[in-house]
Amino acid sequence: LLKHTNNLAVKDSIQSDVYKVMGVLQEMKEKREQQLMDVDRLTNMLTRVEEEMVQLRKKYERAVQRRNESCPELLQQDEQDIKFLSVMKIYVISLFLVWQYSQCKDRIRSLEKIFSDPEKENRMRLLRGKDPTLPELFKKIEELEIQLTQQEEKLLIRSKAENGKQDTLILAKRMNELQRKIKNTTQKMMALIAELSMKQAIAIKLQQEARDKEQFLMTVSSRIEKGLPPPEEIKEEWLKVLHDELHRAAAEAKLEFLETFTTCIYTTAEQRPNAYIPDDENVLPLPRPYGALAPFKPSEPGSNMRHIRKPIVKPIEI
Repeated sequence: LLKHTNNLAVKDSIQSDVYKVMGVLQEMKEKREQQLMDVDRLTNMLTRVEEEMVQLRKKYERAVQRRNESCPELLQQDEQDIKFLSVMKIYVISLFLVWQYSQCKDRIRSLEKIFSDPEKENRMRLLRGKDPTLPELFKKIEELEIQLTQQEEKLLIRSKAENGKQDTLILAKRMNELQRKIKNTTQKMMALIAELSMKQAIAIKLQQEARDKEQFLMTVSSRIEKGLPPPEEIKEEWLKVLHDELHRAAAEAKLEFLETFTTCIYTTAEQRPNAYIPDDENVLPLPRPYGALAPFKPSEPGSNMRHIRKPIVKPIEI
């Protein structure tokens, strides 16, 4: 009967282990499904990001094409504006030169008056250098106008190039951001795939353990049904279980004894009476506690009493 009970206990233990392994396998299967869903979600996200990149690339190409198509018209309009500005500048410069010429005439008249007055000293002062002729002045003006036009064209081209660079910079930043998202998504997918592979390996290992447990359980059950003893490893495990139970019971008994012992008062002193029995005849001889008026019990005389003389009792004279 004891052997049958032990076999049933071993069988229940193995069944509980099998159920635990099956529960772990079910949990691993749910985690695997969740990870597969995460992989699908990340794949969809990656597809959307790639589609967005393609759309941005198409927009960029259309913008470049539109810019190339509109450049001739803009250049023609800019040339007309430059011609108009050059004409206006020539007109303004001409007006300035006319005004300066009139100022020079007035200055010449005043200087002629001073020079024609013989009474004034230092009425004339010879200037060094050579005065340019009128054709030379016009030639110098044309050269300055050409230089001014060239500088304006350079500034216009530079402003257009800066605008194009700004658009290109915005698109490049967007492309870099999308590439960074793709890289992060790829890394997450790789991490999930690695974790999924590890979980699959653990699941395969647990399935193998479950199959081994089931096979072992079938072997033990068949031996029990045939009336044979369980295998040696089961016997050793059962002895370990019994040893652990005995050890646990001894520890609990020791703990209970210690708890009981700590509630008692252990002393080696002589016990003193804390109650008395009344001497009255009309009262039952039951012990009564002394209460606060307990009798005094002197202590035993010590070793120093040998140094004290006993008093001499004098007779009483009447």
